[in-house]
Amino acid sequence: MPVAADQLASLSAETCTDPFPGVQTDLYGLEFWENSVPIIDLGALHGPRRSDIIKHLAHACQQYGFFMVKNHGISEKILNNVMGTAREFFHLPEEEKMQLHSPGDFTSPVRFAPGIRDDDQNIVVSRESLKFLSDPLENYVNLWPTNPSSFREAVAEYCVAAKMAEITLTEAIFESLGMKRASMDQILVKLEQNVSFNYYPTCEKSNLEHTVGLRGHTDPSIITMLLSDEVPGLEIFKNGEWILFKPLPNTLSVNVGDILQALSNGGYKSLLHRVAASSDTERLSIVSNCYPSKDTRIGPPKELIDDDHPAIYKDFNYKELYDSMWKQRPHDSTRLDPFKVCAD
Repeated sequence: MPVAADQLASLSAETCTDPFPGVQTDLYGLEFWENSVPIIDLGALHGPRRSDIIKHLAHACQQYGFFMVKNHGISEKILNNVMGTAREFFHLPEEEKMQLHSPGDFTSPVRFAPGIRDDDQNIVVSRESLKFLSDPLENYVNLWPTNPSSFREAVAEYCVAAKMAEITLTEAIFESLGMKRASMDQILVKLEQNVSFNYYPTCEKSNLEHTVGLRGHTDPSIITMLLSDEVPGLEIFKNGEWILFKPLPNTLSVNVGDILQALSNGGYKSLLHRVAASSDTERLSIVSNCYPSKDTRIGPPKELIDDDHPAIYKDFNYKELYDSMWKQRPHDSTRLDPFKVCAD
């Protein structure tokens, strides 16, 4: 079973000031950014503090659905190269980017999407995105763009490093749930990855009221790992309100996805989040989604189910979730409802 609720509550009962402004550390060693977002030391999973980090992960996933990781093992050079490449791509001529646009085709291994206008809701979604498959790398790298010239090398290096961090983190999260090794391996050996470059241009102040960067949604992933520039824009939904997240240098942001919510039998909640538009500064982010293969069975493992904790979700596979997702509104946050045990 997951770490007990009373243990989790005690983790953040008291805090003391950290030497770095904006970072607080509780008496159990769990850091918080601006006293609200947990910071997980991924590197410490390989040392004597592993059991503490596992408890920190349980607390972060159960209470927040969102946290940051430091000491993640991805070099500053790799991060700078991939961010620079993404920025170059979005500043290419519009006609060149649109060559990768395939409206209505969600299966294309590489696809560019411009901002859109939703006349039904009288809103503009300003995000431009480049989504591409990356796993296994050798199957897709030759399909990626060649402009900028650095694209394939810089992105491949990032994908490899990011997936290593995701495997380490996912295994630790499964351990925090109390999953047995066999249940972990059933998913870990088939982990896949896709990546999205996201660009949020500035908009006129007069249009801000009817413009969003990205509408509220959850992610159809186990976890989603976010690399962002220093510009705020991501908003997370907690305690009935939207909270603007301010990036912390040298960290990556991670949120719980729909699949982890199902695997945890609802113990770890998929994060509802969105991106605000800005009239001041453009924003750039890179998202890496970690998810199982399409034929992997998803559902709470038997070791998490008992008379006091009956199964909330039926078993399903990732393909069923993915297919169901496109039948819902893009901003629908009830993606798992069709897979509940009591679903109609």
